[in-house]
Amino acid sequence: MEPENQTTVSEFLLLVLSEKPENHTLLFGLFLSVYLVTMLGNLLIVLAIISDSHLHTPMYFFLSNLSLVDAFFSSTTVPKMLANLWSQSRAIPFADCLAQMYAFHLFGTMDSFLLAMMAIDPFVAIVYPLRYSVITSPRFCGLLVGGPWLITNLQSLVHTCLMVQLTFCAGSELPHFFCDLMPLLKLSCSDTRTNELVIFVFGLLMGISPLTCILLSYTCIFQALFKILSAQGKWKAFSTCSSHLTVMSLFYGTIFTVYLQPASLSSSQKNKAAALMCRVVIPMLNPFLYSLRNKDMKAALRKLLSRPTPSQP
Repeated sequence: MEPENQTTVSEFLLLVLSEKPENHTLLFGLFLSVYLVTMLGNLLIVLAIISDSHLHTPMYFFLSNLSLVDAFFSSTTVPKMLANLWSQSRAIPFADCLAQMYAFHLFGTMDSFLLAMMAIDPFVAIVYPLRYSVITSPRFCGLLVGGPWLITNLQSLVHTCLMVQLTFCAGSELPHFFCDLMPLLKLSCSDTRTNELVIFVFGLLMGISPLTCILLSYTCIFQALFKILSAQGKWKAFSTCSSHLTVMSLFYGTIFTVYLQPASLSSSQKNKAAALMCRVVIPMLNPFLYSLRNKDMKAALRKLLSRPTPSQP
């Protein structure tokens, strides 16, 4: 590309959710409501687990981490969307775009690892019930969570450092409503082969390893369930996995729709809807899916919400 077509880009223009300005107020109210419900629901889950000693178990430890990650994940994109809808502006500074990309891949990948960890817990409980407390020790659970935090931060750091080295063309209008790797690479005037190779390698490692762990865990779980003679025992064991299976199906279903759909079959509107489902709707649904059918969680939430507020002196 000719040198005159290259420039130092100070900001990008994000895709708007609707081309009609009259819809912006309605969309602002809708996404603000969804964001507030997401933050409230996930923070209540975390507070309920912390405040109730009966929930200090591996399953709820992983769930509290998932709720925190979902709250942060939603906060990487929704506040900027709300600000742009309110101000009628589409601009995002280059530094903010990189920070949003870093946080998006950090929390998005951590979400998939936590879903894998939450598959390991019922696997150990159903397949190795007598060794459950030994295997799922606090040290083991801490390593399961701490390791992916380090790996996902490394992944985001590598992507961000490589992105900083690229040169971007003038008129940088992102074909997305938030900053993501592939839309940014499409705007680059530089050679992006190294970036694409790193994305492919990390995508394989970070995408396949949690999914493989989930599939192997549930394969062993279902094999163990078939050996249970009573129908009541099978249903009780399966009911412990139902919420996780629902969340996992929604999470990976939308990811496959956004990233694995053939270009010939994809459309801007469908991809936008699937991306909104993954980044906005699922973090809001998770607290409901994990609490509505969970007696212990409902009891902890009632206990938390019924606590008297300390009186002022």
